[in-house]
Amino acid sequence: MANVERPLSPHLQIYRWPVTMATSILHRATGIGLSAGTLLLAWWLLAAAAGPDYYAFVQMVLGSWFGRLVLFGFTWALFYHMLSGIRHLVWDTGRGFTLPVANRSSWLVIGGSVLLTVIAWILAYAWN
Repeated sequence: MANVERPLSPHLQIYRWPVTMATSILHRATGIGLSAGTLLLAWWLLAAAAGPDYYAFVQMVLGSWFGRLVLFGFTWALFYHMLSGIRHLVWDTGRGFTLPVANRSSWLVIGGSVLLTVIAWILAYAWN
């Protein structure tokens, strides 16, 4: 018996991720990120209760360029997970499973989350 060469499938160099798969993975990842971000929120609340000196330290950390980047990512994860959750609620009604609709809703979730994040940060800086 001769050994038959079988292709390795799926191979990362030739396999293209469908947008629906990427949004599914991102939904799970943002859920984990939101859990970690909730620890930041708890830290900020505990700092507010601990007194003005520790609160100023936490504000300094969160107000640094890295802290703002983390908060920006947390804001995006919040909006992304919310919009993706709404999409899942629509799916629970039995609608939106055709490939064109699923692809369109995936792109709407991605674009909507970016748009809502930018709007939220613009409004936050406008009120500041």
